[in-house]
Amino acid sequence: MSIEKPCPSCGHPVAVFRNPVPTVDIIIHFPPRGIVLIERKNPPHGWALPGGFVDYGETVESAAVREALEETGLQVTLTDLTGVYSHPRRDPRQHTMSVVFVAHPLAGQELSPGDDAGRAGIFDLDNLPELAFDHKEILADFTCKLDRFK
Repeated sequence: MSIEKPCPSCGHPVAVFRNPVPTVDIIIHFPPRGIVLIERKNPPHGWALPGGFVDYGETVESAAVREALEETGLQVTLTDLTGVYSHPRRDPRQHTMSVVFVAHPLAGQELSPGDDAGRAGIFDLDNLPELAFDHKEILADFTCKLDRFK
């Protein structure tokens, strides 16, 4: 979908495209079955995977490591890719597409909420709170992958 706007230099019409905004989500896994969730301070409220927007000039991998640290206080190592989620209504604020990584925390760290996280906790995959966005679907996909390796 595009709209036309005048070029700031010459005034001729230029097509401006509306594209999905790139984001990342991180499943920080504490084996055997615990994962980190954050309770969001900002709308949309609720429990969610740590994650956020990819900055211009940043790789999705760097964004995932940065967002994990900002929202949970944990330095992580990315270990797997769960998938890419892009349903136009996955985020009520705007059309986003999220690259979802699995990560393991580096040893000897304390979980502490930061950035836009009010609280952070480790949850058993069999006993999750109500989740924001499409994170229930993402964690179902993750659980299926885990179950294949049992």
